[in-house]
Amino acid sequence: MHNFRTVPDIRIERGGSAKMDVHIEGLCQNKRVFIVTDKGVNRLGLLDAAKAALRDTGYVVEIFDQVVADPPEEIVCAGAKRARKFDAGLVLGFGGGSPMDTAKVIALLAGSDQPISKMYGVGLATGPRLPLVLVPTTAGTGSEVTNVAILTTGKTEKQGIVAHPLYADRVLLDASLTIGLPKIISAATGIDAMVHAIEAYTSLPQKNPLSDALALSALIKLRDGIENVCKDGRDIDGRENMLIGAMLAGQAFSNAPCAAVHALAYPLGGFFHVPHGLSNALVLTGVMRYNLPKAEALYGEISTHLRLGGAGQNLIDEMQRIKDTTDVPQTLKSVDIPQSAIALMADDAMTKTRLLVNNPREMTLAATVKIYEDIA
Repeated sequence: MHNFRTVPDIRIERGGSAKMDVHIEGLCQNKRVFIVTDKGVNRLGLLDAAKAALRDTGYVVEIFDQVVADPPEEIVCAGAKRARKFDAGLVLGFGGGSPMDTAKVIALLAGSDQPISKMYGVGLATGPRLPLVLVPTTAGTGSEVTNVAILTTGKTEKQGIVAHPLYADRVLLDASLTIGLPKIISAATGIDAMVHAIEAYTSLPQKNPLSDALALSALIKLRDGIENVCKDGRDIDGRENMLIGAMLAGQAFSNAPCAAVHALAYPLGGFFHVPHGLSNALVLTGVMRYNLPKAEALYGEISTHLRLGGAGQNLIDEMQRIKDTTDVPQTLKSVDIPQSAIALMADDAMTKTRLLVNNPREMTLAATVKIYEDIA
């Protein structure tokens, strides 16, 4: 038996954020909207049109822009406290993966009495939650359509909350919000989305016909779009393809979870604050080469779908070519991670059993160390 779940209402409209009142219609009974974002998004003015649309139609808006990358638990809890004090009727997550993950958990914490300590893990967050709308401003995480939120607990440990109440009520994809993203962000987040699709397709315990179809469709859009938007940051068609591709990949991995690429990427973010998409890009091809003996057939199917020929190695070569073409950093040194940290990161990666259990080949500590050493 296969199960498949996703967000019930997904809207795609260029410039749609300027009609935010229309896109939250019917969800916020008290007309009090709590917007969760980060200072960069707020400072760049990406929220201005949405705020104006809401205020012009009688909504009261409160903005919480304290979100940072790899959001710490204490910031999430502070946001939930603010949302309750504001008497929020709806939480609007607006930004990249970190603001959207934060918004999901704030909606849960503000809508129920369950403590956050009881939410970590799979299926443990029960809700209820406040109504939730998500608007991505990067094309990578797919967080807008997943039931996953990744938070930093303590100083460096990253933990996941995976539960059906984290699916938003509604999602808006507005490609105009992603126009002009710097090349490095476009490249890293785009490769992140491709990782989601590849890992979903090879996620052996839970892959299913729907997740497979979504993953393959995502890879077509992402592969065709990533180089275009890296060359021309104002390519609106390419930007929309990237947003849709990231969403499709998010739907795929939310039902067929990610694996060793993410497990090895998390310590880079947790210990050294490397952005998540870039962390995935750094370890991607090393993990794929390790997986190839067990994933040859599945990589070959993806390769055939992308018109690369039927060999699994061709897919690895294509991902390496994309990394080269888009100029993402490719060594630990280039992101200021010393070789002396490899043992620490490898030990931490091996604790990510939620992810490692999905890998097509059993990941070992020795293999993890070797993958990090190869990119030192």
